[in-house]
Amino acid sequence: MNKVIIIMGSKADLEWSQKITTTLNNFEIQLKMYVASAHKIPLKCLEIIKSHEAENPVFITVAGRSNALSGFSDAQTHCPVIACPPYSDAFAGGDLFSSLRMPSGVAPMVVLEPQNAALAAAKIIALSNEKVRNKVLEFQETQRKKLLEDNEFVSAL
Repeated sequence: MNKVIIIMGSKADLEWSQKITTTLNNFEIQLKMYVASAHKIPLKCLEIIKSHEAENPVFITVAGRSNALSGFSDAQTHCPVIACPPYSDAFAGGDLFSSLRMPSGVAPMVVLEPQNAALAAAKIIALSNEKVRNKVLEFQETQRKKLLEDNEFVSAL
């Protein structure tokens, strides 16, 4: 498990997905991106999932509105699936429910922020990849140092 496969519901999800890829690149994680709607071309989705499943990747699905992609993907693989739906104000956040409410036996993890979806994938990969584990630990230490520096700055005001 050293790879992330990002499946987008449409090309409109590319900007959101690029935020994920930027963070994955910082962790030096291999990735591949696809566009395949679970509503419109489910057999293509299945083909993508099955073509990578032997590599034991982490799948990240990016689909807004009615997010069938995450549940569909999770139900088709033993590999971890992280749903990272782009959200909008158009439905007052109600579009997120399609990522949260899943049928029994279907359990994609939902992470709303793209950078955090990439971090979650990195942590999964880090369980069996020491290089990525070290990158995650380095990232966490950088976050801690920044908070301490910010605290010193604010305390000095």
